[in-house]
Amino acid sequence: MLLLMVKKMTLPIERTNAVLNVERFLMDLRDPKKTPRVPSEVRKRASTLLKHYPRKFDMMDPAESFEAIEEWSYED
Repeated sequence: MLLLMVKKMTLPIERTNAVLNVERFLMDLRDPKKTPRVPSEVRKRASTLLKHYPRKFDMMDPAESFEAIEEWSYED
């Protein structure tokens, strides 16, 4: 039996929607009315991440809004 492995590619609209959904999630984390049992440290971290998070207008022309990533690294 031959099993085909298909690598699903992410479409640009899916990537855009993911970024917008993460933005909404982080915004909700900051709001105690929407997320009442979230610790204050998590709220602060969400606020910090949103400070430079790309907005919709940043994603209109990503080449102008973002620098190329040469090596992945995540800040703690």
